[in-house]
Amino acid sequence: MQVPSNPEKQVHLRDLGLINYQEAWDLQESLLQSIISKKLNSNSDSSIPETENYLLLCQHPHVFTLGKSGSEDNLLANFIQLQAKNAEFVKTNRGGDITYHGPGQMVGYPILNLDYFVKGIREYVDKLEETIILTLNDYGIKAERLNGATGVWIDTQVPGKTRKICAIGVRVSRGVSMHGFAFNVNTDLAYFHMINPCGFTDKAVTSLSKELGRVIDEDEVKARYVKHFEIVFNASLDTRLH
Repeated sequence: MQVPSNPEKQVHLRDLGLINYQEAWDLQESLLQSIISKKLNSNSDSSIPETENYLLLCQHPHVFTLGKSGSEDNLLANFIQLQAKNAEFVKTNRGGDITYHGPGQMVGYPILNLDYFVKGIREYVDKLEETIILTLNDYGIKAERLNGATGVWIDTQVPGKTRKICAIGVRVSRGVSMHGFAFNVNTDLAYFHMINPCGFTDKAVTSLSKELGRVIDEDEVKARYVKHFEIVFNASLDTRLH
């Protein structure tokens, strides 16, 4: 396979701030379809046609999202309880089971032509996990992967203490990614009591704030994460708003 001549791939960074989940989903779908269209209609001699790539960072108002392989039984709250918590429930087309999004959580949606970055979906998920692991390492936290589960975890070898700090669920269509990760920074963890997070009933959820015992500067976390994303994906992020 011929690779692009520029070894450092350009990725447009968009900071969407606090945005409704459906609005962010619609934006992802629009960007994904534009990349697919360019891939399918390219006249380039290269086997990897030049396309745009994006990293969307945001937060959402309270919402529980269910992946296409998940079970509604893992939502432990009823409609009235969701209304009382000002929370929505949305079925999505990503992989994985149920998770929660809310203020204080850093959500990332890479919309990437994966031909530029990885050899397959498993490598892509590994790289997403690595960006979070390296960010947590900056704060003195040893995080790792857990066999049989996606996401980023702490104390995977300590029975009864294993806890998830970042959920990952992606969708890939024609080699283009969407959806992504949800990294608990200053997240209100009480909302996770309303679900079996990612379908697990025997593992806890944590946040960077809980682990360190203080409120975290979210802009600092974002800056550290962007640095690690560039390194792990060998990308150059254009931080201008688009």
